[in-house]
Parts: sequence; C-alpha cells; structure tokens
Amino acid sequence: MSEGLVSVIMPVYNAAAWLRRSVESVLAQSHRDLELIAVDDGSRDESLTILESFARQDVRVRIQRLAFNDGVASARNAGLAAAQGDYIAFLDADDWWHPAKLERQLSTLRNTGALVSYAEYWRVAEDGQLLSRVTPPARVNWRDMLASNFIGNLTGMYVRSLGDVPFRRIGHEDYVFWLEQVRRAGVAVRAESDEPLAWYLVREQSLSANKLRAAGWQWKIYREVEKLGLLQSSLCMLRYARHAVLKRLRSSTRH
Repeated sequence: MSEGLVSVIMPVYNAAAWLRRSVESVLAQSHRDLELIAVDDGSRDESLTILESFARQDVRVRIQRLAFNDGVASARNAGLAAAQGDYIAFLDADDWWHPAKLERQLSTLRNTGALVSYAEYWRVAEDGQLLSRVTPPARVNWRDMLASNFIGNLTGMYVRSLGDVPFRRIGHEDYVFWLEQVRRAGVAVRAESDEPLAWYLVREQSLSANKLRAAGWQWKIYREVEKLGLLQSSLCMLRYARHAVLKRLRSSTRH
C-alpha cells in the first residue's frame, strides 16, 4: 500500500445519464494515485456496461456488484470493505469533482495534521444552472456538527488510520457517518482552496428536498443515534432550524 493511495467509493444505481461525467472527473484528478471502487447496486439500465468500459481502459477502476438493489448504505459499505487506500473519499454517481480536488485536500490534511477534510462545493440544477455555493466553516468539531452536516459527502475525505464507520440504514446516513468520524478525529478542516472543489446535482425528486421529513430524521439522530437527552436534543433542534434558515438566506443571495 502506497503513502498516498486514495480509495474513491462510488455507489451506482441506474445512473447512466450522469455516470460518465462523474467517473471522468475522478480519473482526471491531478493526484493520480487512486482507485475508483464503483459499486453497482443492482442497476437495471446501462450503468454496469458504462463501468465495464471504463474498467477496460483504466486499471484504477474496480467494479463491485451487489446481487440486488440494497440501498446506498450497503453499496458504500461494500466499497469500504474492498478499499485498499490510505485515504477514503466518496462521490455519488451523479456528482462530479474539480480536477485538483484530491490534491488540495491531501495537501490540507498533511499541512494541518487533521484526519478529516471537506470542501466548498456548488449546488447545480439538472439544467446546469448554478443554484448556490456551499461554504462550510474552516474547522468543525462534533458539537458544531450537531447543528448541521457541514461535510458534504461528495467532498468528505478521511485518513484510513482513523478507522472505518459502517453506513447505517437511516435517513441522513452520510450525516451520521461524518458525525462519528469527526467525533473520533476531534476536528475536521476545510480544504485550502480559493474555489469550490465539487458539484452536487440537485435532482427534482431528491429525497433531501422534503424539509419536514429531513427534520424528522434529524430528531431521530439526536435521540436514537447520539443518545442525547430530551432537553439537549431540543436545543440542538433549535440550532438545526436556525442554521437551516440562515443557510437558505445565504444561498438566495450567492452564486
């Protein structure tokens, strides 16, 4: 295992419309020492054929297949089990990266000694329109993360020595994952970059678009995952709601 091998885990389910762009953004990284572990989660479209074509052209592409559609948590866990890298990063099959994303994050991790990193990213509509620029704080700890998930999963990266956390079958599964990783690491840091390093595709039928459902998931995380008391959970929920309002106000005035 080399000193800088990055395992990029990509769950894939019926993603043929966007998959090429996502895979190409990984293979075009300026940091070349990587493996792309694409986990086909029982796709019924051309996704697997597209992945096999990439794998024939680039030995860094490794394909894992699930026997049936079992959800994003299972797909990511299968990718983690197969990963061989010193660092772990995630990218969904409809999102994509800036070519210097991994290089800048690795530099930040090494310069700061942090074990978890994340970055700014763009939210993009299906028609290509830029919706907003998401700029998380420069540093966050576990208590900060209770207010909101400041780590966009498409930008998150951690040093493998921190240990892997299995993704759970729960709403906001990526938030639960990064909550635990930041708790373990003590602090997470934003990548040193003067521009966003990823693009998040906001699809019309995105699960995260239902704000009421998302709030219910958030409450469940406080009470059942983090085991917070009723008062502390209520206070965290107020912080969560306040942050959500401020985030919406900021996004309406920025590009």
